[in-house]
Amino acid sequence: MTYEELQNAAKILNLPDKASWEEIRERYRALVKLHHPDKGDGNSNRIREINSAYDIVTAYCRDYRFSFSREEFYEQNVKERLRMQFGQEPF
Repeated sequence: MTYEELQNAAKILNLPDKASWEEIRERYRALVKLHHPDKGDGNSNRIREINSAYDIVTAYCRDYRFSFSREEFYEQNVKERLRMQFGQEPF
C-alpha cells in the first residue's frame, strides 16, 4: 500500500486525519447501509470501492505500531493530562 492509496481510502470512507477504530467502523457501516446492492438504489461498484477502502484502512491499522510513550499517552488522554498538570484543583 502506498500513502496515496491510504489517503484515497480515508477519503472514500470520509475519515478525518485522526480517527478512532470505532469511528472507522461506524463510517464504514453507515456507507455500507447506504450503498448496499441489495437496496433498491444500491450501487455494486460503489460498495466494492467502499469495501476496498475499508480493507486498506484496516490493513494499515493492523500493522500500525502503537506508541506507549508518556507524550502519546497524555495526548490521547486529555483528562489525565489536565490532572497531571493541575493536580486535583477544581476547574
